[in-house]
Amino acid sequence: MGWATRFLAAVCFFAAGVLFVPDAILGSPSGAGAGAVTAAKLAHLISFATSWGAALWATFIGGIIMFKNLPRHIFGNLQSKMFPAYFTLISACAAISVAAFAYLHPWKAASTVERYQLGFLLSALGCNLSNLLVFTPMTIEMMKKRHKIERDLSIGEEVGWSKNQQVAKSNPTLAAMNKKFGMIHGLSSLANIMSFGSLAMHSWYLASKLEL
Repeated sequence: MGWATRFLAAVCFFAAGVLFVPDAILGSPSGAGAGAVTAAKLAHLISFATSWGAALWATFIGGIIMFKNLPRHIFGNLQSKMFPAYFTLISACAAISVAAFAYLHPWKAASTVERYQLGFLLSALGCNLSNLLVFTPMTIEMMKKRHKIERDLSIGEEVGWSKNQQVAKSNPTLAAMNKKFGMIHGLSSLANIMSFGSLAMHSWYLASKLEL
């Protein structure tokens, strides 16, 4: 994921530049012509739709289906490969959305509603970056440690949590690892839900602008 991380860093720096000095980087929307404004709107719409759809699928559909149908260790190993790619994608999309929205609605000229919307987009970006750079690596590391303990106990190849919970009642080491994993995974899930909520607020704003 080295190349993706570098690309994401570049996109985030670009978004920050557009946010704080949009005229210096992209020029004034009023003087750039309709083409630049339309391009910014398209970039924002595509990036937002991609992050919204990916978050909806990963959070409420794909992950739940895989957990209910895959052996738990296979599910965990698969998620450890998918989540870095997932958070890289939606972080990059959120950064592009921030840059495009800040270009279309410069802070000094933006209304209160538009400033709130930029805040929601920044919140989504921050939550996704925290997951990508902090919570996901910690969760994966903790998962690997727990997998090792479970393999020694001959569990983890089953579907669901039943055997883990049963063995943990009589194994303090596994119970302690479950607690640590649950705390880190909970923080990751909370950040993901907060990002999804911020995107949901922005989707309501975009829907109010549509004329069908």
